[in-house]
Amino acid sequence: MSAIAGVFLTDQGSHAWKQGGSLMEALSRYPCDAAQAWHEESIFLGCHNQWITPESVGERNPYADSERGLVITADAIIDNRTELFNLLQVDLHRRSQMTDSELILLAYDKYGDDVPKYLAGDFAFMIWDIRNRKLFGARDFSGSRMLYYQRNAERFAFCSTIEPLLALPGMERTLNEHWLAEFLAIAGMVDAADASATVYRNIEQLPPSHSITIQDGRITITRYYQFPADERVRFKTDAEYVEAFQEVFGQAVASRLRTHRHVGAQLSGGLDSGSIVSFASRALRPQNKKLHTFSYVPTSDFIDYTAKYMMTNERPLIESTVEHVGGIEEHYLDFQGRDSYSEIDGFLDIMEMPYKFFENSFWMRGMFEKAQEQGVGVLLNGGRGNLSISWGSAIPYYATLLKKMKWVRLLREMRQYSLNIGSGRAHVFSNVSRAAFPLIEQLRPLQNTYHYPMMIHPDFARKTDVFNRLGEHGIDESGWFAARDVYEERKSHFNEVFHWNAGNTLSAKLSLRHGLWKRDPTNDIRVIRFCLSLPEDQYVQDGMDRALIRRATDKLLPDEVRLNQRIRGVQGADWVHRMLPKWQSFKDELRQMSEDRLFMEFVDGKVIRSALSGLEEGTQSRHAADPNYRLLMRSLIVFRFLKKFN
Repeated sequence: MSAIAGVFLTDQGSHAWKQGGSLMEALSRYPCDAAQAWHEESIFLGCHNQWITPESVGERNPYADSERGLVITADAIIDNRTELFNLLQVDLHRRSQMTDSELILLAYDKYGDDVPKYLAGDFAFMIWDIRNRKLFGARDFSGSRMLYYQRNAERFAFCSTIEPLLALPGMERTLNEHWLAEFLAIAGMVDAADASATVYRNIEQLPPSHSITIQDGRITITRYYQFPADERVRFKTDAEYVEAFQEVFGQAVASRLRTHRHVGAQLSGGLDSGSIVSFASRALRPQNKKLHTFSYVPTSDFIDYTAKYMMTNERPLIESTVEHVGGIEEHYLDFQGRDSYSEIDGFLDIMEMPYKFFENSFWMRGMFEKAQEQGVGVLLNGGRGNLSISWGSAIPYYATLLKKMKWVRLLREMRQYSLNIGSGRAHVFSNVSRAAFPLIEQLRPLQNTYHYPMMIHPDFARKTDVFNRLGEHGIDESGWFAARDVYEERKSHFNEVFHWNAGNTLSAKLSLRHGLWKRDPTNDIRVIRFCLSLPEDQYVQDGMDRALIRRATDKLLPDEVRLNQRIRGVQGADWVHRMLPKWQSFKDELRQMSEDRLFMEFVDGKVIRSALSGLEEGTQSRHAADPNYRLLMRSLIVFRFLKKFN
């Protein structure tokens, strides 16, 4: 809802408001409903308020409670308000007007440093305990909001963004080579495995699921939450599982509709966004509110080159969902004239760091811009759905049945699955056997296996010892996670907090830039705990993958969307097509990059030159899937960012 900032000086005679004021001035680039501050001589707390929820309109943030001797500045929307009101015994007449900042402060007064364990929602906050001269803060379990900080012997300063901290007295813009090495060495979308590091050596960030305490000259960082490994939910019937899921997920969606403005949602032709839209539209009807949906479609001149089981233009499925659900004002956006190359500088400005999601960058940003134009306060999204509500991959599950020799169930499931996906049973069994017995994969490898070239310079990798450090987090020297199967990958995702940073950094900074809040019901802590506690047979059932969400949306989504197992939507397939008018400029800059001596100390010149040679053969839209093209685009993004250090 807001950008927060603060300064705590060790010298009690100093004037923290001077440095705090510079932080607030640097935040003036973002939309703001009210910029407010609280300070004493050695402590400054500020908030660049964006009023999203009804309770936040006109609120005082930072909020000072003189009776309790506490002051809070918070960037937060709390979703379990009713639960907290009951626990804290808040009078009924106060509840509708109480802000989330005040609610967090009341909870801190009761639970102390354990307070983040009691909060569900998106938050980053700092509390000044006047009596104990203690600064305490926390970031929500998945890091939906950012909290950066800088520390030295004289000062602890924090902010929702990086640049204001770099403008403080005595600060230098110094590259963190260890962070950069991890960024270059990790092939996937994760930026770095060290969740506390940033691209700047003297700027740190509080990791997701962690709290921070500054007292008596000491800084203590504590992980306050981990998902239980052994929590299990058991019901007697499949119908009871569906009913329980609908209750938990419905609560998560409804709690994220709390805004005095319009509600929006990103909508594709798939299950995750469709499920959110169906639950949200139904919850908004009593308020006579329409749900604004924003859907990306390719430009009219794009010719689909993908396989027949892929769908680059999901508009037919989206229209089916819109018509079936009702109560929707839809927006189809092709963003004609925009492309990933032209967006680089703008995204580096927003992200304050290199990024990897360039294929979709132009429409991600464009949707926020369109939502802002439409007066949207909350923009719903289902980014965590694959690991929560729509978990359930058939082949790995059937592999476990094969290894356990549960033949009757396996054969029945595979027969129905092959019918659902329109494939022969022999092909399905071949895939199952490969998943069950990895040795088969080694003896008989699949053709056209995806390979992402390793771009980090070997000398730079050795200098930073990056692969040994990544190995501690389960990432091997190919840059990929070394997990043996999807179940280990899922477990790693929820145990290793660095997974959360990549996507949430983008969402938080786009939200701040456009004065609205991206909210993900599939990322609700209550939903994730529930989904992790279910038996696997609820996720793969009767030949259906992602079976729980398919059953839970019966009558809520059209069957052509709900039961679709044959066509997969693919977004970003047109990123090369969109860049073709600027291709010569792109190639010229790549050559400039390849001749930059300082930059080539970080990346492998042989790999870059090999990838560049492929560009000379003629570029077509289908090259969007070429790993070499993706490597060059990632390299160029890093090159542009590093120019500021030269």
